[in-house]
Order: sequence, then C-alpha cells, then structure tokens
Amino acid sequence: MSSSRPFGRALCAMVTPFSDDGSLDLDGARKLAAQLVDDGCDGLVLSGTTGESPTTSDAEKAALVRAVAEEVGDRAVTVAGVGTADTRHTVALAREAERAGADGLLVTAPYYSRPPQPAIEAHLRRVADAVGVPLMLYDIPGRTGVRIEPETMLRLADHPRVVAVKDCAYDLLGTTKVIAGSGLAYYSGCEETNLPLYAVGGAGFVSTVANVAAPHLRAVLDAYDAGETARAARLSHLALPLSEAMMAAGLPGAVTAKALLGALGRPAGPVREPLQPAGREAADGLLEEYRRLERAAGQSLV
Repeated sequence: MSSSRPFGRALCAMVTPFSDDGSLDLDGARKLAAQLVDDGCDGLVLSGTTGESPTTSDAEKAALVRAVAEEVGDRAVTVAGVGTADTRHTVALAREAERAGADGLLVTAPYYSRPPQPAIEAHLRRVADAVGVPLMLYDIPGRTGVRIEPETMLRLADHPRVVAVKDCAYDLLGTTKVIAGSGLAYYSGCEETNLPLYAVGGAGFVSTVANVAAPHLRAVLDAYDAGETARAARLSHLALPLSEAMMAAGLPGAVTAKALLGALGRPAGPVREPLQPAGREAADGLLEEYRRLERAAGQSLV
C-alpha cells in the first residue's frame, strides 16, 4: 500500500460471524473474509462497532484476527479494533492483536469517562508506543462521547505509527484542516461522506455497507480516480437508499448487515445481546433496497 493510503482505499467494517448458539464462528469468518476480498476490499476492519466488539471476549478478538489474517494473507490488510475505556486494557489488546497477525490497529478515544484532550492524546500515544504496527485513530464522538479534536490529531500525526483516521466526526472543516496540515490518511466511516471526503484528499472508506455492496462502493472511487466525477456522483447517489436503510433507519449496522448477509446466504449468524435481530419487515425492506441497487447498478453485487 502507498504511504498516502496505508491500508488501501476500500475497507470493510466486517461483521463478526456467530454460530446459531452464539459462539464465535471462525469458519464463517474465514469464508466471509475471503468473499469480501474477492469483492474488492483492500482491507478488513475487525472487532469494530459493526464487529460487535463490546460483546466479544479478548480471546475471541485474538482468535478472529488470527483466523482472518491467515485466510486473506497478503491479499488484504487486517486491522483490529482495540478501543476500550481503559488504557491498560487497550494496550494489552493492541499487543495481542499484533501477535495474532493484525497489520494495523483501530483505536478510539476512551469512552464514557470523557477525558480531556491531553488525556486522550496520552492514551493514544501509549498505544502507539506499545506496538510495532500502524494505528488508525477512530474519531466517533457519537459513541465515545468525546472528539479527538483536529488540533490533537495534528499533534498525534508526529508519531511514526499514527498514520490514519477513521472519520465519523461530521466535521468536514476540521477534517480538511487535518488532511491539509498532516500526512494522516483519512478514511470515511460514514457512508454518505465516502465520496465528499475522497474528493478533498481522503484515502478511502471503512464501510459497514461494504459487507454486502463492496463492488459498488469501490466503483464510486474507481470512477472518481478515472476523472469521471459525474459518474462517481451518480454511483454514490444510487447507494444512498441502501446506506440509509442500513445505517440511519433506527437499527445498528451490525443488525442490518447481518440481516442482509443472512438473506444472501453469506456467513453472519445472530447478533449478541443486548442487540436484537431485525424483524421480518425490516429485513424484507433491507433486501428490497439491496435488490434495487443491484438492478440500478446493472451488475450483481453477490
């Protein structure tokens, strides 16, 4: 991967497949990972929000990384989510993910305790100092309760292992300032900003919708890179109804992605409590939007 796109362009925030009894389905994870790479994903982000990380154990997280890294080999990068509210725990998870074969780490600001910016910076530096693989910082204040402010990002950019950001801050001005003032690679973490962020110098996306529609999402970036900006916009617009149904219709992305994957015959399995599966009406609506995108794009997304 290039230094400007250290994890590639098209990354999937992969679900964590479970068996019917709720146990970790490593065979399913391997199969899903291989399919996503075949679909055009440059990287797989494991144990993030979509990966139901709050309900998987440390041992399950490491086993998932090991299985997926072995399956995809050098065909794609494997990025392990290690964010917690506890610095010591985050460091321990980071080291274990590196030992398990992760190519990079996804690290949030500590959540719930809402530490001030100097404490957030110290936390993230502690993690970066503890490992030998690159970090993607995850700025998602809607879940953590606190920003990684642009000024903090700019300071952290001087660390040799802080190389990228997954951006869910909805602050295009601040994001653009960091892109312009640092070498950090910015990845959109919100479907509706995939193309806008790419147009102002972003590196690509980390997408939940890519679990089911990776070829189409990648085609948006391909069109933009080819100078076909109007086509890129049209392709982006086509994906909006599915993205809205999966990410903004009241159900968590893990729930909607697993409902669709199951309907398409791909490994997924149930969600773990406190999440609940999508109801029949919601699942049917998701499949309808998927088929509509499939028809409109003029290609199979399976």
